[in-house]
Amino acid sequence: MAAYIIRRVFGALVLLLVVSAVTFAIFFLVPRLGGQTADQLATQYVGKDANPESVAAIKKNLGFDQPIYTQYWHFIKALFVGADYKFGPDATHCGAPCFGYSFKSHVEVWPQLTERIPVSFSLAIGAAVIWLIFGVTTGVVSALRKGSPVDRVSMFIALAGVSLPIFFTGQILSAVFVYEVPIWDSIEYIPFTENPAEWAWHLLLPWISLAFLFSALYARLTRAGMLETMGEDYIRTARAKGLKESTVVTKHGLRAALTPIVTIFGMDFGTLVGTAVLTETVFSLQGIGAYSVQSIRDNDLPIVMGVTLVAAFFIVFCNLVVDLVYAAIDPRVRYS
Repeated sequence: MAAYIIRRVFGALVLLLVVSAVTFAIFFLVPRLGGQTADQLATQYVGKDANPESVAAIKKNLGFDQPIYTQYWHFIKALFVGADYKFGPDATHCGAPCFGYSFKSHVEVWPQLTERIPVSFSLAIGAAVIWLIFGVTTGVVSALRKGSPVDRVSMFIALAGVSLPIFFTGQILSAVFVYEVPIWDSIEYIPFTENPAEWAWHLLLPWISLAFLFSALYARLTRAGMLETMGEDYIRTARAKGLKESTVVTKHGLRAALTPIVTIFGMDFGTLVGTAVLTETVFSLQGIGAYSVQSIRDNDLPIVMGVTLVAAFFIVFCNLVVDLVYAAIDPRVRYS
């Protein structure tokens, strides 16, 4: 098991390095191939009142006049030990992890990201708990009562949930429960450390809106997996041994059907933390997703690059956790 974990962690680190190289190439190498010069990139850091002297100083200070591999090395180095920048007469230290400075606000990117990560993470973790509980439970019940009215109604609701986009359900819920029937006076983020009850209450509506789509998908996936596993020979053997039906369903049937659930959950949760754009926009939550949209509109390259790498980290990390959960669920994975 230890050797398996070491292999997976090493693979995740290599993958993150590859992602950082590809991301850096997209934002720095591709523009060069498209004809953008180092002076043009440096001008974005100077501002509107740029003159040749200030552009040349910024270009030298940020290393835009150096080869692309040297720039990439400085970029990786800044992520671990920080970097020193000189905007004007004074030098400024950007602490690790350093993603540079915003073109628009001229402040460090990483502190702005850390302010918004708790919002996106809170949105993702609450919705994930809801969609796992309701999605998996609905799928199991539907599989055990195949063809019954409960199965038909559950799958109809699941089909509706998969079909309706988040921005539609989010706006409907917001219009009904915030304006028409004001159960919520407002939807805002309150830090968990300040008031856990208020944190959950103000995020409950976004959680429901986001979980409705995912729980429908998980219900259909769980139902299909349970229908397949409950017809296997080892299920009939377990019943022939006289085991309780609840034990057969949970320990033998559901556990075998969890593999695809774990796979898709790792991808969904990792992606959701970094890219919950629609939900954050509908409910005006200042998370990473809304932040990335605004930075793209402003053509703020350092922020776009920082958001990309942070989102990639969450996706890779969640996939690493999925691999480790595989080994706990199915011992055969450890020896593969």
